[in-house]
Amino acid sequence: MTRFIFPLLLGVVGCAILISLGVWQLNRLEWKRAMLSEISAKIGGDPQDFPAEGSDTQALKYQPVEMAGGTTGQEILVLSGQKGVGAGYRAIDAFETGDGRRILLDRGFLPEAGRDAARPPTALIVTGNLHWPNETDSYTPPPDAKTGLWFARDVPAMAKALGTEPILVVAAQIQGDAQGITPEPITITGIPNDHLQYAITWFLLAIVWAGMTIFLLWRIRRQPI
Repeated sequence: MTRFIFPLLLGVVGCAILISLGVWQLNRLEWKRAMLSEISAKIGGDPQDFPAEGSDTQALKYQPVEMAGGTTGQEILVLSGQKGVGAGYRAIDAFETGDGRRILLDRGFLPEAGRDAARPPTALIVTGNLHWPNETDSYTPPPDAKTGLWFARDVPAMAKALGTEPILVVAAQIQGDAQGITPEPITITGIPNDHLQYAITWFLLAIVWAGMTIFLLWRIRRQPI
């Protein structure tokens, strides 16, 4: 009987660990769903007053805002693409509000064919959301010195390059001359939520572990004492 103890203990402990990991992922799934619902509600909320200069804007991520002013003609093009259209750019403009503040405005998607078109300063009324995208890491190349193209949105670096506050508004709706640029509003579709798949994986591994334990015990039982 003693020869069954260790394999049985190993099987029970292994299954318990794998099942607990699956349950943990289910709890994470509920947490992620609640977080995404909160973000979605915040994105689609009523526009708020633009944050005061020098305020802690990082805590206001996704807050809807409405602002009037105009672009300055200074822009940064970030390599991008759009399904059904192909390659293009995200157009990030220096935007001057009615009270003289300079911030960054993500106007949306500009197709490849429109890159060299003139985009002079233009008056706009913008409804959008504050955003600080986390798109850069140690592998992100710096902006191309020859073409001026950027490879990711980096709010502090873009603000320094265009001489604005480190505040980015991603346009959802624009009133005024679009200049061939289509707004790409913030959505939750780009935020991954794979916890259900992870939970299923852990539970399947627990079933496999239990099956292997039963098979091992069967093999031990068949061995002569």
